[in-house]
Amino acid sequence: MKNQWRVMVVDDEAIMRESLAAWLQEDGYAVDTAASGREALALAAEQEHAVYFVDLKMPPGMDGIETMQGLRKLHPDASVFIITAYATVDTAITAMKEGAVDYLVKPCNPHEISLLMERLIRVKTLERENLVLRQKLTGRYSFQNIVSKNARMLELLELVKNVAGYRSTVLIRGESGTGKELFARAIHMCGDRADGPFVAVSCAALTETLLESELFGYERGAFTGAKDRRKGKCELANGGTLFLDEMGDISPKLQADLLRVLQERRFFRVGGNEEVVLDARVIAATHVDLETAVREGRFRQDLYFRLNVIEIEVPPLRERLEDIPLLARHFLERLSFELGKPMVDLSDGAVRALMAHGWPGNVRELENAIERAIVSARDAVLSEADFAFLERPSLTPDGGADLGTVTLQDLERRAIEATLRRTQGNVKEAAQVLGIDRSTLYEKLKRYDITNPRKG
Repeated sequence: MKNQWRVMVVDDEAIMRESLAAWLQEDGYAVDTAASGREALALAAEQEHAVYFVDLKMPPGMDGIETMQGLRKLHPDASVFIITAYATVDTAITAMKEGAVDYLVKPCNPHEISLLMERLIRVKTLERENLVLRQKLTGRYSFQNIVSKNARMLELLELVKNVAGYRSTVLIRGESGTGKELFARAIHMCGDRADGPFVAVSCAALTETLLESELFGYERGAFTGAKDRRKGKCELANGGTLFLDEMGDISPKLQADLLRVLQERRFFRVGGNEEVVLDARVIAATHVDLETAVREGRFRQDLYFRLNVIEIEVPPLRERLEDIPLLARHFLERLSFELGKPMVDLSDGAVRALMAHGWPGNVRELENAIERAIVSARDAVLSEADFAFLERPSLTPDGGADLGTVTLQDLERRAIEATLRRTQGNVKEAAQVLGIDRSTLYEKLKRYDITNPRKG
């Protein structure tokens, strides 16, 4: 209903003020009027309005820009149109810089105002609906910044909660971009060391010598350029968590050093002879197949066993198709805010394009794709065309790819089949994973002629 959207017209000219208010009332909006900026602010303090029409030139004391600034302080989500009799480029730039949605030139065209209001209310309605939906989804499918409704992911999050309170070493495995560090941070934040530091080290980014100094620190004079003592990441992590990322890439010498540190919980700074105690929980992560690396002699078996006390294997994005729309909208909300470019939603075509992509870079690649689409988009709703830069092979039921076209119905069928396989034919669990009622899932099984693997 349009009368749910209150509008205020602010203009010192009675004829202009009353005629504009009458046009808006004829369109079904609830309208208040004010003859000055101060009167407008007084009314706005008592009653919130969704839209304001503000005259640029008003009697000395408070012009339209100052009035708009005051209104937006009271109601940051309100939309303001500036009305001016003398439109110039400078006027437009000033108005838009200060937060105006648009500006209108007197005499105003009633038809133009109706179209502007319809377009604005349509966007605001979508924003409200999506805000409510995102709040529901965030509460239901988010934990420590990890967003998912995938059954395997939910099992892993339960494991995180269960192991967070212990000091045992955790090994997080998964392809690049799956969110291994997010899991490490979740373990840290859920445990009794949450108030301590979380210190991350990228083991693959440094040479052996630099990584040794980075981990253990060094004493003054230990090598050329070591002018002062420096604490290493192991020491800085005391009282908290030490996260060793890409552990599968470290040298044999550092593997031996780390094994000793993990066994004895003590180490020496480079060039030092004073033992330093390690009082940090250690979490390691890798994309390398460590079992193969052990068999091939590239990774120490004893270090592997020491690291792999508790194992968390994060599934790639292609194995959690149901999370793609959820993650995409999560990134859309956050990135549009960070980039200062308000976005409303993704179209069905955009979702179809995202679900058809193979995502070799996993969640990180999806986040980057959403950011690129937001930057280049012309509309508030991302469309399939905004993701034209993606290579979009369709996914086959076994997770492979072909170059054929794919429909939303194809993707839905494949998502249902994949979920039933993961839940071993448990329809109730599959319906929960897919976010639909069990009766709805039965209808889709019948519609797509899908055989339940438990029965088939």
